[in-house]
Amino acid sequence: MSENISKTLQDIIDALEPLTAEERLQKIVSLYNEGVVFSTSLGQEDQAISYMIAKQKLPIGIFTLDTGRLFQETYELIDKTIARYKVPVKVYFPNAARVEEMVNAKGTNSFYESVENRKECCFIRKVEPLNRALQGAKIWITGLRADQSANRNEVKVAEYDAARNLIKINPLIDWTFEQLLQYLAANNIPYNPLHDKGFLSIGCQPCTRAIEPGEDIRAGRWWWETSQKECGLHGVNVAEKVRS
Repeated sequence: MSENISKTLQDIIDALEPLTAEERLQKIVSLYNEGVVFSTSLGQEDQAISYMIAKQKLPIGIFTLDTGRLFQETYELIDKTIARYKVPVKVYFPNAARVEEMVNAKGTNSFYESVENRKECCFIRKVEPLNRALQGAKIWITGLRADQSANRNEVKVAEYDAARNLIKINPLIDWTFEQLLQYLAANNIPYNPLHDKGFLSIGCQPCTRAIEPGEDIRAGRWWWETSQKECGLHGVNVAEKVRS
């Protein structure tokens, strides 16, 4: 990271840390009046941020990734969110030729066979479309919270994504799960009904299960693995993947 980028990042962190989540979104828009985008997976955190954007009429582009294997409840929530808040949500799909090549070579559910196969599937269905969605963006807003997993407990309110040469803003990073639930309830924000059935972290249908009491919040993602439970969207290996 260059000295200039490092200073810019620290200035943003200093400006955002004392603010509320809604104020953080306002502030980042005041600093960057274009090129600000938000990636939503329709999770509870993302639904809260979508509400904040719509409520404040902020010029932030919202997009989501359709892997082709999402839960029906997730698809229904996309439509419900657009109808409720009257904001467009742009949908990005994986490259059809790459999906066909993978499935024809390895089968429909090759991700169960190895971590490498699962990461390949995640890259084709999620990371590559995300890279396209972020082309030209200056600021990438996410719904990450520090207590979602051990991999995220050192994440700050702002980070530099060297692979994509942009700044990532995490307005909910210091929120607890209880704070999130209270915010959703207080503002009548629609969320995926699967959350009430034990699906705390929801991804693709064949890769997600409900968690048991006492399990880690991400235990239901890639539940057959003993990996770091990340798909590469926010992982440390993104730079290598983007260059390949």
